[in-house]
Amino acid sequence: MGAGILGVGHYAPDKIVTNKDLEKIVDTTDEWITSRTGIEERRIAGDNENSSDMAFFAAQSALKDANINAKDIDLILVATVTPDTPFPSVACMLQDRLGAQHAAAMDVSAACTGFVYGLVTAQQFIEAKTYKHVLVVGVDKLSKITDWTDRNTCVLLGDGAGAVVVGEVSEGKGILSHELGANGAGGRELYQNENDHLVMNGREVFKFAVRQMPESSVNVVEKIGLKKEDVDYLIPHQANIRIMEAARERLGIAEEKMAKTIKKYGNNSSASIPIALSESVKQGKIKENDLIVLVGFGGGLTWGAAAIRWGK
Repeated sequence: MGAGILGVGHYAPDKIVTNKDLEKIVDTTDEWITSRTGIEERRIAGDNENSSDMAFFAAQSALKDANINAKDIDLILVATVTPDTPFPSVACMLQDRLGAQHAAAMDVSAACTGFVYGLVTAQQFIEAKTYKHVLVVGVDKLSKITDWTDRNTCVLLGDGAGAVVVGEVSEGKGILSHELGANGAGGRELYQNENDHLVMNGREVFKFAVRQMPESSVNVVEKIGLKKEDVDYLIPHQANIRIMEAARERLGIAEEKMAKTIKKYGNNSSASIPIALSESVKQGKIKENDLIVLVGFGGGLTWGAAAIRWGK
């Protein structure tokens, strides 16, 4: 038995901020944002809506999809860089709100790669038979660390949460391989400054991402003795359409085989991959036995990928 995904769910705040809305507060245009990022709108959480709130709604959806009761969860992993407070962790807040009193709980900090790190961590506990069910959530409220006067970053960012339940699946299904990596020397290319704002060297991050995403994707596929042509569906971190398309083209994957939620959600950091996964599953774009690749990169610098044979 391997470790795989038993259920998916996601949540996005109600408030929509369009490119036209941003034209009113920063020196930019709808055409400039759309052509360079692929983003047309993003969801922004309310002042009283925190990461733990969004994580709760996404987790509820994933538990329902998996037909799992919160009391059956053994471990909760929450990937986030925007916790409600430094401590207690979002995972502990979520454990209490869900009523998952038997679950251990901790947060994972790997920026936009956080969900992949969390998923691979969950895999280890399941395959070691330490735990039976692990809830993994990627959530970020980037709006609270956004500098709304910086047109190079504020146009990219949005809020949201995605969740999965990880457990045992039949032989040949589930997470077949993974790759995690970090380069701390690149930390100053994407970081949170002394004013608590996100700061990014766009040129360097772009170069890093278009090299690392296809490389990691190929690596996890080759680890299981397959080729990039065998990939049925690619779910990249929804950072920027130019980065995503560059990775897709290098992999030689058809456009319809890549998840694209960036148009309406923007960059949700650790939430972007699980949101895209959840939407793709619910829209029927991922089918039984499909080979899917999740791949992301983020501050740290960090990166990660996983090859998954879909099914239970």
